[in-house]
Amino acid sequence: MPQVTIYLDAETERKARKAAAGLRIPLSRWVAKAVQEKTAQVWPPEVLALAGAWPDFPDLAELRASDAADLPREPLD
Repeated sequence: MPQVTIYLDAETERKARKAAAGLRIPLSRWVAKAVQEKTAQVWPPEVLALAGAWPDFPDLAELRASDAADLPREPLD
């Protein structure tokens, strides 16, 4: 398994160690999990569970059926 060296300030290290200890896992596993979570390219289950939570929210067809004109956009420069 590859190894990585990271440099943390004392306060960040303290927080990381406390978080890992709270989960009863080694610091290296906690860091690996944090990296995996921050680089995941899927929605968390809690977010997916919200699908359909607003029964009165218009569906895609209803949103696209609108003839309303777009508002003028601000220039990017």
